[in-house]
Amino acid sequence: MTQSAVRRLVAATLLIGALTGCATREQPAETAPPPASASFPVTLTAPGGAKVTLAKRPEKIVSLSSSATEGLFAVGAGKQVVAVDDQSTFPAEAPRTALSGLTVNVEALGAHSPDLVVAAGDAGDLVAGLGRLSVPVLILPSARSLDDVYGQLDLLGKATGHPAEAADLVTRMRADIDKIVRDTPKKPLSYYHELDTELYSVTSKTFIGSVYGLFGLTNVADAADVDAGGYPKLSTEYVIKANPALVFLADTKCCAQTPQTVAARPGWDTVDAVRRGNVVVLDDDIASRWGPRVVDLVRAVADAVTKAG
Repeated sequence: MTQSAVRRLVAATLLIGALTGCATREQPAETAPPPASASFPVTLTAPGGAKVTLAKRPEKIVSLSSSATEGLFAVGAGKQVVAVDDQSTFPAEAPRTALSGLTVNVEALGAHSPDLVVAAGDAGDLVAGLGRLSVPVLILPSARSLDDVYGQLDLLGKATGHPAEAADLVTRMRADIDKIVRDTPKKPLSYYHELDTELYSVTSKTFIGSVYGLFGLTNVADAADVDAGGYPKLSTEYVIKANPALVFLADTKCCAQTPQTVAARPGWDTVDAVRRGNVVVLDDDIASRWGPRVVDLVRAVADAVTKAG
């Protein structure tokens, strides 16, 4: 190679390097994620109006809600979770402990040195107890609608420093559920949702009922909700007379219920759902938690409606 050719090659190499260097220097300013502390301190408004302020991103989170546990892992905060309650069975890698979300032991919680506790329901004593330890508590009550689910996932994302991941998750969930509902044929069907063998059920006013409502199904338990609590106890005679076209069993794990055990109940062999093979087995956990797996519940209902004759 001649000397002039070498000079031309070196010049071209330097030019390419300079252009690449410019691109490398400019790229972080456009696409690099902000540091974890960028969104902190943050003040969140929990459902019900309570304000929760977090000075920095929590790195030792304790979850006392199985729904919240699923949400925390789904938004990308799993590595920040140091302990979950005894009912948090999903995901498998969640650090399950003997902690109870129903009977809260503040001392046991304190042993995990949490910088954020997420709980469900009315946890006034928990808030007061951990308040003395300067531990913030985010209370996420039972969802009443899909919008509540999306809102709580958004809160978990902001509380843990994963707002973008939470937003992406909600977008995907909305899109998946919209498509499932859109692709499911509309049929004028009635249904009965069973919580346990004592025949407790749910009405259309509950979160679970709102999922069935997406498909325009008629809930046979609505007329039995005398106290408007949303969870009436039905009788065998009531269900048989209501003659639902679909029966959904959310007591398969707790109570070992199957289409066969339902068919063996006195008088139930006359119910349309039993006669036509429309007794649907649900996963108890998925059917009772308001979290990211609600998409699976929607899909299970859609499949049942599609197959129902």
